[in-house]
Amino acid sequence: MVSAIVLFVAAGLAEIGGGYLVWLWLRESKPAWYGIAGSLVLVAYGIIPTWQSFPSFGRVYAAYGGVFIVLAILWGWGIDRKTPDMFDWIGAAVCLVGVSIILFAPRGG
Repeated sequence: MVSAIVLFVAAGLAEIGGGYLVWLWLRESKPAWYGIAGSLVLVAYGIIPTWQSFPSFGRVYAAYGGVFIVLAILWGWGIDRKTPDMFDWIGAAVCLVGVSIILFAPRGG
């Protein structure tokens, strides 16, 4: 379980961080190397989820979606200085419950 969480967080940081660098390049006129670095980080994001031990691509990405939402809220709070409100936290909690159900619910053979 710990390795799954670590991989989800790593994938999320790669996706958000890479996207953020591309955003800065295209939307805030940062140098082109921001876009190049962001693109390379986004390639890493595409690779990291393949290291998950879960056998189903769809299930891994469905669960990752919930983790991504939580990480995006935290990124906005820490990097963009946009304080999440109560509804952001409630939504994040609902997503984490969903992730837990998707990944860890007992399933028959």
